[in-house]
Amino acid sequence: MPAEPRNDPRVVIPIPPPKPRLLDQVRAALRVRHYSPRTEEAYVGWIRQFILFHGKRHPKEMASPEVTAYLNHLAVQRRVAASTQNQAPAALLFLYREVLGLDLPWLAGLVHASRPKRLPVVLTRAEVRTLLGQLEGDRWLAAWLLYGAGLRLGECLGLRVKDVDLDRREITVRHGKGGKDRMTVLPGRLLNPLRDHLERLRARFTEERAAELPGVWLPDGLARKYPNAAVEWPWQWLFPARSLTVFRETGEVARWHLHETVLQRAVKEASRRARISKPVGCHTLRHCFATHLLEDGYDIRTVQELLGHSDVSTTMIYTHVLNRGGRCVLSPADRL
Repeated sequence: MPAEPRNDPRVVIPIPPPKPRLLDQVRAALRVRHYSPRTEEAYVGWIRQFILFHGKRHPKEMASPEVTAYLNHLAVQRRVAASTQNQAPAALLFLYREVLGLDLPWLAGLVHASRPKRLPVVLTRAEVRTLLGQLEGDRWLAAWLLYGAGLRLGECLGLRVKDVDLDRREITVRHGKGGKDRMTVLPGRLLNPLRDHLERLRARFTEERAAELPGVWLPDGLARKYPNAAVEWPWQWLFPARSLTVFRETGEVARWHLHETVLQRAVKEASRRARISKPVGCHTLRHCFATHLLEDGYDIRTVQELLGHSDVSTTMIYTHVLNRGGRCVLSPADRL
């Protein structure tokens, strides 16, 4: 039977779907390789800035001179920190190698900026007590967990109800830095405040279920495997946001956890009110957790496990903090 002519109006020629935009391709490549959301946000940001810096030219049209010019701009004109200066070439290397399929040996061989080794800022126990005394509500409870459990900011705000074991006084950190899970201690003094907090969350959760509001956000894999988990109590955020969030990429409406900037601003304001002269942020409380444990005589391997460090050399920096300021040396001025 002869084939029908292509100009026959009955023949429907399929139109191929439009090719995804470059930044969408970058996001897809990062997610296939299970990069963290924060890494995805950073890489996409650097690639966007690189394209805008060169007048929106496509990266396939650019090579070594354009990349070198952009990195020099970051180092000389913008004077970015060493860690920032190293992250930009990593993002561009991912773009060319994994997304565009171009192997650029000169890009992999770029010299990385040396990061200065700085000691972390650590507060005294009295300063920690004064700082936390300036907070209240869920900010107070979250800040206490940063200090009392040694959590990172994202780990604390990403806790769900099922991750807190009041009976065993343990906290399970899911998908921490490097995609690792770990167990850490739950301070005994927070048991009753946490019980009260969970009771308030449970009442709010019951009201939302009665109103048939959307549940919490879940990763794609979990959402498919457990379709009802988003509206089940164990999967609720320990520190939920007050309003629902519309996710721009998918249009999904769900509840996200408390935004990081909320707690960051609260801690900064508490430090100002407490009149602490040291630079204080949320991560400072994690430094205090490690240093105060070492001061109490706990071995460094235990502290390493609680912090979730892959290498004990990372934890060793807190032993230098213990000796900072000549604490073990008698100054000659004291002998006069």
